[in-house]
Amino acid sequence: MITFTRSARLAIIGSLAVAGLTGCSSGGGASATTAATGGGTVDVVLSEFAVVPSVPSIAAGKVTFVATNTGPDDPHELVVFKTDLGDRNLPASPEGKVDEEGAGLTFIGEIEEFDPGKTGTATFDLAPGKYVLVCNIVQDEPDGTKESHYLKGMSIPFTVN
Repeated sequence: MITFTRSARLAIIGSLAVAGLTGCSSGGGASATTAATGGGTVDVVLSEFAVVPSVPSIAAGKVTFVATNTGPDDPHELVVFKTDLGDRNLPASPEGKVDEEGAGLTFIGEIEEFDPGKTGTATFDLAPGKYVLVCNIVQDEPDGTKESHYLKGMSIPFTVN
């Protein structure tokens, strides 16, 4: 029979409690332990034509975006900007590509273009503030026109506390 000191028992109980909290997050999003440590994981669904994060905000720190392209047809990407501009007021070219170096924007990073059914992941160290998540793809259509995912609505505000 193994016996433990009182302090060892408390350490084991504490570890089990933390493990239990971590495993209890509800279907993605920020885990239960992020409130104390900052940062966390944000699941993002990209589809024609929406950007849908699992949570509208997260604590400052290392934030991992796990983006899934549910298509059904188009490739998508996820670009993260820090900005006080509204998500529909970003500087863009006439064809609808957001200027990643435009006035009022700080480009944080991106998960580059990936096909439907695929998932991409990236981690950024995010300071408190207002952000916008965007799919910045402009693609050629069979009829010769350009299709801007941003202009079709693929952007959403996101807050880091």
